[in-house]
This record gives sequence, structure tokens and C-alpha cells, in this order.
Amino acid sequence: MEIREAVSLRRSIRCFLSKSVQEETIRDLINEALWAPSWGNTQQYEIVVATGEAIERFKRENREAVLAGKKQSPEVPMQENWPDYLKKRYVDVGKSVLTSLAIARDDNAGRLNYYADMFSLFNAPALIIMTADRDVHLEYIMLDVGLFLQTFKLLAHAKGLGTISLAAAVRYPEIARNIFNIPENRKIIIGTALGWPDNSAPVNNFERKRDTMDSIVRWVS
Repeated sequence: MEIREAVSLRRSIRCFLSKSVQEETIRDLINEALWAPSWGNTQQYEIVVATGEAIERFKRENREAVLAGKKQSPEVPMQENWPDYLKKRYVDVGKSVLTSLAIARDDNAGRLNYYADMFSLFNAPALIIMTADRDVHLEYIMLDVGLFLQTFKLLAHAKGLGTISLAAAVRYPEIARNIFNIPENRKIIIGTALGWPDNSAPVNNFERKRDTMDSIVRWVS
């Protein structure tokens, strides 16, 4: 797949098929994505790959926690209040998702079920969790993690796989830490679900939008 095609067609997948991803395929994707740039080639992350019974247990416990209203305690601060111009973009994609799922504005049960589906990773058969050394400053870790994940996602898309990065995967870090045996000296950053997209699902086909370059770029000469 040509790189520009991968960039323009890749999208976040919110409905996966019940079909496993071979370990060799995941290994190949990570091995190739490790060529992503990082600060001074430090590659400041360690990666946990969860499949099989481990991810199934995680999906169950993560979903149960959110439905029970358990207090969330992510290890990376997460933005809750956005400036208006950013909030609009955030709200707009949320509307597109709910509309594609035929969940009405006042359908509280439908919204809760969708939220729970998010915490169970939209049925993805694999999860990539990015972790980092607690003794290293977080700011450049986040940059390096983002560069790795974007590279990983493009490579996955080129193989016909789908991905979505989910804060919901790390809002209960104690669950991930317990099930995946992540040591305390590692900070849990973000999880990315991986699997085969259900290309017939409306939630994987709604129109995606980006603001114009003029609204984001300021030229200086």
C-alpha cells in the first residue's frame, strides 16, 4: 500500500471481528514499527502485548469496573475540560459515532452500553499497552510513544488490520497491572486495540472530518 493511501484511509476502528491476529503478524508489525524515530534513539517505551485469555479477562474486568462506577485513576493525566474550539471537534466526532450506531441523544442506556463496549475494547482480539520508566520525564515519552503508535497503525492498516488507541484501556491501571504483570516501576501510558475490522459496521464507515489547513497552520516568512 502506498504511504499516502495508508495515511488518508486509516481510521479508528470501533467494531472488530471475532477473529484472532497471529502472534507472528503482531511481532512483524512491532519489529517494523520500532524504526519510528525517538528522542536520541532512546526508544523510551516498553510494550506489553495481550491476546488470548489474558485480554479476555481484561475486557471483562475493565467493563465490569466502569459499569459498577468504580473510580478511575489513570497514571497519565487526561484532559477533561477542553477549550471551546477543541471541544467542538471532540463533540462532533462523538455525534458521528452515536449517529452511526443509531443511539439517540436521550438514549442513556444505549450510550452507557457503547461506553462499556469501549472499555471492553470493541471486541478486539489483541491489545498493545505502552509503558515507560517512571524515572523519565513524561513529556518526551509521550512524543516517542505517539511516533511509534502512528507508525504501528499505518503498518497494521496496510495489512488490512484495524486499530484504535483508547484511554479506556488504561483508566483502571490496576487491572492491567495485575492481569498483565506490569511492574510498579513502569508507568502505564496508553492502550491500542488491534484486530480485523468489521468493514460492514456503520460505526467503521461514517464520514471522517479534519479541519482545513488554514485553521491549523500559521505561515511565517
